[in-house]
Amino acid sequence: MKEEHDPALAALMEQISRARGLCCSAYKVGCFKRRLTVRMRARGAATYPDYAHLLAEDPTEYDRLLDALTINVTRFYRNPETWNVLAARMLPRLWAARAGAVRCWSAGCSSGEEPYTLAMLLADLARRGSDPVPAARVDATDLDPQILEQARLGRYPRAMLREAPPDLIGRYFDAGDPAAVVPGVRDMVRFARHDLLRDPPPNPPYDLILCRNVAIYFDRPSQDRLFAGLTAALTPDGYLVLGKVEAVWGEVRSQLALEDLRERVYRRR
Repeated sequence: MKEEHDPALAALMEQISRARGLCCSAYKVGCFKRRLTVRMRARGAATYPDYAHLLAEDPTEYDRLLDALTINVTRFYRNPETWNVLAARMLPRLWAARAGAVRCWSAGCSSGEEPYTLAMLLADLARRGSDPVPAARVDATDLDPQILEQARLGRYPRAMLREAPPDLIGRYFDAGDPAAVVPGVRDMVRFARHDLLRDPPPNPPYDLILCRNVAIYFDRPSQDRLFAGLTAALTPDGYLVLGKVEAVWGEVRSQLALEDLRERVYRRR
C-alpha cells in the first residue's frame, strides 16, 4: 500500500502496526480505508490525526478497529460445493495415506465455523473406520483474539448451520439454540492467534490448508508472500484450498497443480 502522499494516514498505519502487530501496509488501499472510515465515523473522528489521538486515549478502540479490519464472514459448510469435493476426494485420499493422522490448517479461521466443519468431516472418516477417536488435528488461526475466544466456545446460533448437511448437524451438535459443537470435535481443533504475513506457519508440514477469501484483501506483493508461505507449509501432494475468486500466480505457481478449477483446490507437486 503506497501512502507517501498522505503522511497522516501513513503515521496512523504505523501506530496501529506498532500497537497491535497488524500489517496495515499489506491491505489493498481501498479496503483498508473503507474499514477504517467505519470506525472513524462511529467515534466521531474527522481526521486521521483525530483518530490516532483517540486510539492513544482509548486503547480498547484498537480491538474494535481490528474487528473491522479482519474478515469475519463465515458459517458452517459455507460454499457446500467446495466441502463436497473435499469430502468426496481429497480428505479420503489423505486419510488413507496418513492412516488417519491428517494434519490441517484453517488459516484465517474467524469464529471457527470452517475448522469445526473440517473436523466434523474428519470425524466422519474416523467413524467409518475402527478408531472412534480421530487422530487428525486442525490448527485454526486468526489475527483477532476476540473472535478466537468466541470460536473456542464452540457455540453458534442455529442459523449459522443452515448450509450444513442435516446428518452432520445431528451427529456433531448438541441440541439447542445456540447449538454446541460436541466435545470430541471441539477437541480436534486448536485455536491460536497468528498473523499470516508476519508469523511462520504454526505447526508445519500440513496435508491440507484452507485459506479462503483472505488473499483478496491483500495487495499483490503480500499475496505473493502469502502463497509462497502456504505452499512451503504443505507436504508433497498436500492440498491448498482458496476462495472461489482467488488464484495462485507468480513463481510459486509452478509448485502447485490445479486439482479442481471451480473449487480452487491446488495440490503441491
